[in-house]
Amino acid sequence: MNPREQLVEHLKFASELGVTGTSREAAWRHREVTRRNDAEAAVTDDARSPVQIEPAAASGPDTMTSPLIVISRPETLDDIRREIGPACTRCKLHTLGRTQVVFGVGNPNAQLMFVGEAPGADEDAQGIPFVGRAGQLLTKIIEAIELTRDDVYIANVIKCRPPGNRNPEPDEVATCEPYLFRQIDVIKPKVIVTLGKFATQSLLRTEEAISKLRGRMFEYRGAKLIPTWHPSYVLRNNSPNSEVRRQVWEDMKLVKRLLGNDE
Repeated sequence: MNPREQLVEHLKFASELGVTGTSREAAWRHREVTRRNDAEAAVTDDARSPVQIEPAAASGPDTMTSPLIVISRPETLDDIRREIGPACTRCKLHTLGRTQVVFGVGNPNAQLMFVGEAPGADEDAQGIPFVGRAGQLLTKIIEAIELTRDDVYIANVIKCRPPGNRNPEPDEVATCEPYLFRQIDVIKPKVIVTLGKFATQSLLRTEEAISKLRGRMFEYRGAKLIPTWHPSYVLRNNSPNSEVRRQVWEDMKLVKRLLGNDE
């Protein structure tokens, strides 16, 4: 078979496969033009037709399922609580006598947030931060600036009680404090009050003494951070003319001004 005959056979085979533009015959050209016009007409008709969205059919072995659409939403405190779980085992404290996780309590949209060190015995028993003697004093401090515990949010740097109420250790803080950061980011408080040396130094990443940090204001994760004395320290210095009491009150007056509640 000569090259011309081979070419003819090749073009015939291509035409059988539906390949267009392989013949000079008028009939072939007519076929190609008709096909093109039909395609353009279909596009025009589709452009004029309203778009309709059909409901997704039930899935099954013989049906096609619609693509999964994931809609993101802002994180909530409940999301964080569920992630931690009621009996967290991420650090060694779950083996050292703690009863339960003490997540945090209060208004999820609070403008004011208090952060303490760690749960004590009463908090560990009830699962609520600041419910012992120090917590009762904190409630009075909150009420002194014309708010209630339901108006604010209260949490700790770590969420499980250390044995003997010792200070949290670095590995415990490193494991737990990211959840506190996420709580702060969800609540978006206007003011954060750190209660005592440990909470203040932990959040500010400093070893400076609380006596030098209180009375000052810091920018922290979109909020104003105000360090003050821990309520338990106030209780140990509870004379009527206590300088510690006076300083706490000065700190709370600053908080009140920052919240816009000072008339």
